[in-house]
Amino acid sequence: MSRWKAVMGRDARRDGEFVYAVLSTGIYCRPSCPSRRPDRSRVLFFEDARAAEREGFRACRRCGFPKIDLVGAAARLLVSGPVPLRDLAARVGCSPFHLARAFKAGTGITPRQYGDAMRLARLKRRLRDGGRVTDALYDAGYGSSSRLYERVQSRLGTTPGRYRKGGEGMSIRYTIAPSPLGRLLVAATDRGVCGVSLGGGASWLRSEYPRAEIRRDDAGMRRWLRLLRGGTPRRDLPLDVQATAFQRRVWDELRKIPRGTTRTYSEVARRIGRPRAARAVARACATNPVALAVPCHRVVRADGGAGGYRWGLGRKRLLLEKEKD
Repeated sequence: MSRWKAVMGRDARRDGEFVYAVLSTGIYCRPSCPSRRPDRSRVLFFEDARAAEREGFRACRRCGFPKIDLVGAAARLLVSGPVPLRDLAARVGCSPFHLARAFKAGTGITPRQYGDAMRLARLKRRLRDGGRVTDALYDAGYGSSSRLYERVQSRLGTTPGRYRKGGEGMSIRYTIAPSPLGRLLVAATDRGVCGVSLGGGASWLRSEYPRAEIRRDDAGMRRWLRLLRGGTPRRDLPLDVQATAFQRRVWDELRKIPRGTTRTYSEVARRIGRPRAARAVARACATNPVALAVPCHRVVRADGGAGGYRWGLGRKRLLLEKEKD
């Protein structure tokens, strides 16, 4: 009763002793919060903010609580790879539902997707260092079954063995030019375009193909740049990208989406004959190395949200708005 009396009296002397949470709003407050008082039947009391967040409540903006960096704490725990959501939530001190929502809002992806990305990055480092494929898979936290091996292959865009060679024997030319979307990098081999990035430099090319011969060639790449700069290259633009059969099916389908229109991940999955593979379609979009040439920006969520984009959601929205004109 004394806690409820402190809440009703907005007693600032009790701040720090406890917080109260309102079931109807999902928010927790200090006793002195100036907001309108709820019915007593809708109120729960907790010892502190972290205890309230463990039950899925979020901080009141008017109370000025210091933000509990749940996303940062969870991300640090995911550096070594995926952690079951329930275990991850327990370790950062909140409910699984609250963590999943906060993590998706803060990063644009789920904790599992983030953990998968960290594990894949570790595998890439092991392979680039020249280690044995089997050792690299184990060190990165992967198993050795054929199914897991296939999943790794789909994420790399090639087999681990070929990736380990780091593009040895390849000759890649590139150019960088300004564009409304930021710095536009276009890279190509003699067979076709192998990389298009927005807003970055050539470092990602060298990290993906550390043993390839890579050189800047502004004059020689002028034709490729002209074809990409307009934002809607022809569908017969030759590409030279490493891909699994599934990725190639997805990317070929994306190239069929007309300018000014969009498809959902589920629609793309149905069109390639894999109606249950919406998440795999999303991964194929996220690993697309040739922005614009394969218009993954035209794939959106079923609820109308933009979804993810490797080159930034701001650029995705700008591209979609531009194509509506």
